[in-house]
This record gives sequence, C-alpha cells and structure tokens, in this order.
Amino acid sequence: MGHHEHKLSAPKTVKLAIITVSDTRNMETDTSGNTICGLLEGTGHEVVSRGIVRDERDEIAGMLKRTACACPGVQAIIINGGTGIAPRDNTLEAIAPLFEKRIPGFGELFRMLSFNEIGASAMMSRADAGTMRGAGGNVVVMALPGSTNGCRLAVERIILPELGHMVMEANK
Repeated sequence: MGHHEHKLSAPKTVKLAIITVSDTRNMETDTSGNTICGLLEGTGHEVVSRGIVRDERDEIAGMLKRTACACPGVQAIIINGGTGIAPRDNTLEAIAPLFEKRIPGFGELFRMLSFNEIGASAMMSRADAGTMRGAGGNVVVMALPGSTNGCRLAVERIILPELGHMVMEANK
C-alpha cells in the first residue's frame, strides 16, 4: 500500500484537547488556544476539552496526565506555550518524561517552516511531539509555541494534514 492509500484509511475526524500554558492568559484572552480550536473545529475535528495551566512543571505534567487519562475519547492533545528557551519555559521538561515515543520530525518540520516566516530565531523554538498512554489508547501530544502565528502555522501546515494519520499510526 502506498503513502496516499495508507493515509486514506486514517480517521477523518479526531477528538482533541487543547492545553494552554500561561501565567497570564484566561479563556477570553487565550488567542492561541482560540485559534487552534477554531482551525480544528472548522475542519470537522472535535475539541472535547480545553484548559489553561500555569507554567510550572508539576502542574503541566499533572494536567497532561489528567487530560489523557480522564477523557477516554481524547486521541490527541495540543499544548501551546512554554516551549521557548526562557528560564520560565517548562513545557518540554514537564511532558518529555511522559512520552513513550517521541516524534522528532514534528519539531524539525515546525522549525523549518517557521524559519521561512521569522528567520533564524526559529531555532529557539522547542516545539515537539510524542505519544503517551491515555484512557482510550495511545494519545498523540504536540507542543507548540505560545505565539498565535506559530500555532496557526503548525496547525495549518503540519497538524491538519497529518492528524488522522498520526492517531492511526500511534494506535496500530
């Protein structure tokens, strides 16, 4: 079976959760989370959970575990925020130990696409992805920057084209 035929058997809709890592945003001011949600729902995917968590390692890891395990239908989780190199950016340190498998190409591809838009500062993004065990099987977890433009880029160019395929592969 070729690549195109293989992708055709992937689910067309996915149930997702969105977690925003921020010390200052709330649901009304969470432009990145709102953008992610709008893009996903606008293409037929279902956002079943949304939350905001402070940029604290234990709190991020706790919310990720609760979301993956308490929501049996969640197939993917998108985290935005806390992926830079500032001392206060803790998302990767919180979620990496929970990954069963990393998807290094996700971050590599994001940085390449981001470079085309913002230049060399794209190297400071630590966007990443991996899989972890959830209540209903393996969950694909993708960590994006807090920038609304960065989130839009990742969702439109990487996540939407491969979301169903990633979920299918993670649960073979």
